[in-house]
Amino acid sequence: MLSVIVPVFNEVDTVCTLLDRLTRAPFPRRLESVEIVLVDDGSSDGTWERLSNYSLPERGDELPVRLALHRHDENRGKGAALRTGFALSKGEILLIQDADLEYSPDDYPVLLKPILDGIADVVYGSRFLGGPHRVLFFWHHVGNRLLTLLSNMCTDLNLTDMETCYKVFTRKVYERLTLVSNRFGFEPEFTAKVSKTGCRIYEVPIAYHGRTYQEGKKIGWKDGVSAIWCILRFNLFFRDKN
Repeated sequence: MLSVIVPVFNEVDTVCTLLDRLTRAPFPRRLESVEIVLVDDGSSDGTWERLSNYSLPERGDELPVRLALHRHDENRGKGAALRTGFALSKGEILLIQDADLEYSPDDYPVLLKPILDGIADVVYGSRFLGGPHRVLFFWHHVGNRLLTLLSNMCTDLNLTDMETCYKVFTRKVYERLTLVSNRFGFEPEFTAKVSKTGCRIYEVPIAYHGRTYQEGKKIGWKDGVSAIWCILRFNLFFRDKN
């Protein structure tokens, strides 16, 4: 089973469209079933109310797809929502999907192939490996590159896009990690801890349809500063209790 984990915060205009696209995604035929675990992280814009009235559209094949909804009473952050989703999921493969339409479920076949082929334990979907992308913010691009460079210096990996949403991994990998970040520090924390497991990591190119701040983009420069601290913390200072 594939578990698609969707953290959501104030995405009333996009979340149902995302679920429609996700349900109709070109899932590989080797999958036996798919569950979508959506965690609303205390949205205040009507997202939860819209989800409560949502029904998955029917697929044209026999692949079973089901939706599980969960809500945080207050906003705790992306990392906290993901941890809730991981805990509720049952799949042997976990895939992280944002709800803002910047990442397309059409890329699922290329994301899942290395794991289904048995050559990878973790797959990153990179926005910088030649896939089509919307032309937007220069300094965001530079910032992502610099954060990935700093992360690579600490982990000795050669990733091109550490901050990407699209991370796919096996349950066996997840069970070896102790994740604690509540907000966007999840990305550098996950990478730091995965690098220490010695598992097989692959990158594949994906499309990226970035949005403007007027369209709802939430990441800002303060998150970049926080990411630097998280890279240093989880690579150099943090020790898991177990």
